[in-house]
Amino acid sequence: MKIFSFSPFGYEGALVAVEVDLRRGIPAVDIVGLADGAIKESRERMKSAIRNSGFDFPPERVLISLAPADLKKEGSGFDLALALAVLDAQKKSSAASDSDFSDEDSLLVLGELELSGVIRPVRGIHAACATAIKAGITKCIVAGRNGAEAREIAGMKVFAAGNLTEAFDALYKNEVFTNGEIDEKRCLPPDSVEIDGVNFAAENPDFNFSDVKGQGRLVRALQIAAAGGHNVLAFGPPGCGKTLAMQRFPELLPLLTIEEAQSVTRILSLAGLLPQRTALVRKTPFRQPHQTATIEGICGGGANCLPGEVSLAHNGVLFLDEAAEFRTSVLQMMRVPMETGSITLSRAGRSTIYPARFQLLMATNPCPCGNFGSEGKLCLCSARAIENYWKKFSGPLLDRVDMRIPVQISDSSVSDSDSLSTAELRKEIARAVKIQRKRQGKRNSFLQAAEIAQICRMDEKDRIFLDSLSRNKEFSQRGLAGCLKLARTIADMAGEEKISAVHIAEAVSFRANVGPLSVFDA
Repeated sequence: MKIFSFSPFGYEGALVAVEVDLRRGIPAVDIVGLADGAIKESRERMKSAIRNSGFDFPPERVLISLAPADLKKEGSGFDLALALAVLDAQKKSSAASDSDFSDEDSLLVLGELELSGVIRPVRGIHAACATAIKAGITKCIVAGRNGAEAREIAGMKVFAAGNLTEAFDALYKNEVFTNGEIDEKRCLPPDSVEIDGVNFAAENPDFNFSDVKGQGRLVRALQIAAAGGHNVLAFGPPGCGKTLAMQRFPELLPLLTIEEAQSVTRILSLAGLLPQRTALVRKTPFRQPHQTATIEGICGGGANCLPGEVSLAHNGVLFLDEAAEFRTSVLQMMRVPMETGSITLSRAGRSTIYPARFQLLMATNPCPCGNFGSEGKLCLCSARAIENYWKKFSGPLLDRVDMRIPVQISDSSVSDSDSLSTAELRKEIARAVKIQRKRQGKRNSFLQAAEIAQICRMDEKDRIFLDSLSRNKEFSQRGLAGCLKLARTIADMAGEEKISAVHIAEAVSFRANVGPLSVFDA
């Protein structure tokens, strides 16, 4: 039996083989293989756990080797693997093993030990099991509370142990390992709603879009953004309803597919943010970092290259409220992951690539005081102050935002009879999402240049109309591609196969606005 554990680093991590040799000498435990402090301290936890579980600790000198030897190993998840490897070596040295496994079989073991022998859960189980499956390891022993997480890896047979005694017994019994098979319906959150073949989470009555009054254009923009995954910038004076509407945006998002949920679950598992007893995360991530966030907090980093907000928002939404208050360097670093859908982190001679395909929502005031362009209010900002305020976003960043929405304070005395509920908004979103999943397997906003030419089809007269509008608005090539993708989403929401002039005109109207002067044109 070959016992493996897992050393988390970045998105990939590495499998670690645990080897034990019992030899003559003064009784002691030596651990070699670049183990960190937590692993070296596991010697004492392991000894106490073995004795308190009713086993005898080997009286010989114990040498534990963690391979590969040149890879630094970190974390407390090695405790259980070390204990089982020692007990297995002791049993093999004293008598013939009655294991159902051969010496060539491999087993993944993860868990932290209490002194009593109880097994504590650890982070990174999803990533460890996925890595093990790729290496041909199909069985694992984990803590009881990590069992559901491990079973979501297709092909992995799992035994969820509560203590060291149970884990040691499972080491020699093949039949106790349960098959890990993913059932899509079982993975759905309770009370989920299906609309036109697309699943949504149950509606939250406290976050219904019918509460957003007098902002029909902003709500329409968010509906299109939810259908196609497009980036949005909303700017307007304080109290106009930007944040109110955008915080309701998760209610419009469909649940993740099984494929999308696998990478999201892996990232949350590595970050230690996966809720206990949660199997597969199907709800779309929605991250809202504070304005004081650092570059490391947004892009990720640290000694173990933990994921940042752009990766925690993978296959979901990153919402920056009061976006102009974020550091300029933080805003600019998002340009590359917005384009590539991934981010590369390098620390101490090692590098890792995290997925970071997120949808960006930004809300900001039109100027530092917030009153620029508002009727009946006095703006105290100089032209230079307003210019510097908007320079934080930069042209290249704004060029990657397909929808720019100027928002004004609505007249509270006039009721908005045209406001739609969340359920009504979801209908067109479900239609568009279903079409996109069947046609290209991803959202329209993530289409590449070759895919745009193939998927965003239109008649010649409509092509001429789009070229005329793009020249008039002085769109860049990225801006023109953004308009095409936006028009494709609008056409999908209407259930139409080709893009028409109506879809193009609406797409251009959302793309054209940028900067505080656009408030006067709202």
